[in-house]
Amino acid sequence: MSNLKPIKCELSIIVPMYNEEESAEFFFERIEQVLDASGIHYEIICINDGSQDRTLEQLLVQRTRNPVIKIIDLSRNFGKEAALTAGLEHCTGAAVIPIDVDLQDPPELIPHLMSKWREGYDIVYGVRATRTHDGFFKKITAQLFYKLYNVLTDIYIPHDAGDFRLLDRRVVEALKQLPEHNRFMKGLFCWVGFRQTGIPYDRPARKTGSSKWNYWRLWNFALDGITAFSTLPLRVWSYIGVIISLLAFLYATFLLLRTLIMGIDLPGYASLMVVILFLGGIQLISLGIIGEYLARLCLEAKQRPIYLTRELYGLSPKE
Repeated sequence: MSNLKPIKCELSIIVPMYNEEESAEFFFERIEQVLDASGIHYEIICINDGSQDRTLEQLLVQRTRNPVIKIIDLSRNFGKEAALTAGLEHCTGAAVIPIDVDLQDPPELIPHLMSKWREGYDIVYGVRATRTHDGFFKKITAQLFYKLYNVLTDIYIPHDAGDFRLLDRRVVEALKQLPEHNRFMKGLFCWVGFRQTGIPYDRPARKTGSSKWNYWRLWNFALDGITAFSTLPLRVWSYIGVIISLLAFLYATFLLLRTLIMGIDLPGYASLMVVILFLGGIQLISLGIIGEYLARLCLEAKQRPIYLTRELYGLSPKE
């Protein structure tokens, strides 16, 4: 692309944070050790996503100690996808790596990501080879989500690949051209294409603090991902309607023939209620799916900003 943002460093690290005062110090100690040892010219962009604790204070202390740490303080909690977008729009590195502050994505993998990037890959994603510290239910639901997503959409997401990945500057500029507000970054990373490869790694337990993702948030996140990249849940109801209409026609034909041959009998109340409740349930499910898409269209039509910043530390306002 000809309109690349001026590159000011070799690597930008993007770190979304929400109520991470307990994790910040451990994170910076470990990632700076890795980056300094590798000799990479880097910047660390931290996005305070409306934290309610002392996360911002901790970040300001760390920035006083190390000026390469830059801070985007959002006006409220907009969610991780919006925080990642803010980081991508403000970073200046030739390569960019989003990483979580909980250290479950090991910083020691960064030199390996950079090595693959220097070989010519535009996107190098980490693949969680083991998830021994995740609960059984979370592992099962994660596997089901990846399988269902890849069946319903034309965009393939590698199994157990999260946001931890290296993005070439060309990929970042491509992502910045995507205007949607309801963002599913894992899907967008794959949608843009480019040359991609994966690196497996063992995912350790969270060092401090607790995850902000409960099952309800994960469920809504999965819905956002599927509705953002697939219209199959809408299209399938046309086929279901045709099948139900065909079955109803066949059943009506059966009743007509039985009446002509055996005479009129009294219809059963139980069978009538089963049919009514079944069709009512089908209609409510289809209306619910239509409602999911309409709600997202409504949000997109409002054209509100993806995020708002309260203050920038060490960064200039985006162009």
